[in-house]
Amino acid sequence: MLIDCDTCRMQNTDACADCVVGHLVDGGTSELADDEFRALRILAEEGMIPRLRLVPRDPPATRSA
Repeated sequence: MLIDCDTCRMQNTDACADCVVGHLVDGGTSELADDEFRALRILAEEGMIPRLRLVPRDPPATRSA
């Protein structure tokens, strides 16, 4: 899973400040393997770390020729 804060709708909001990504990569870009993502999800479900709050922006619209 590619996590890129620059593509997140929550960037620079209160949700961003409470996102696990900010604690891991300081608001940059990171790629997590499936097992790493599952581990973070489990830790977040148990309240041990903040959850991932990534909300991707819509991709740019493509124009028809």
